[in-house]
Amino acid sequence: MNETKETYKATEEQIRQWKEKHGDVYEITVDGRRCYLRKPNRRELSYASVAGKSDPMRFNEIILNQCWLEGDEEIKTDDSLFLGVSAQIATLVEVKEAEIKKL
Repeated sequence: MNETKETYKATEEQIRQWKEKHGDVYEITVDGRRCYLRKPNRRELSYASVAGKSDPMRFNEIILNQCWLEGDEEIKTDDSLFLGVSAQIATLVEVKEAEIKKL
């Protein structure tokens, strides 16, 4: 069982720098631990999708590792924390709605 504790917190300056470099930045908190992720790019999504076909958890693991900016490393190694974060990974993948019109 995980003991709830606050361990890592990015500064406002760190967050500002990440946003300048990566655009959108996300904070995910699970059981008092937190991590900061950026949005995945197309190459990363493609790689994760291919790996995820044979192992669905691998998709989340790849996205977490590739988009990781900073945070509690325990999230990557503790299965219960990883599963908690995995439930939020889809939020990073924003799909815009497109329209098609036959001309």
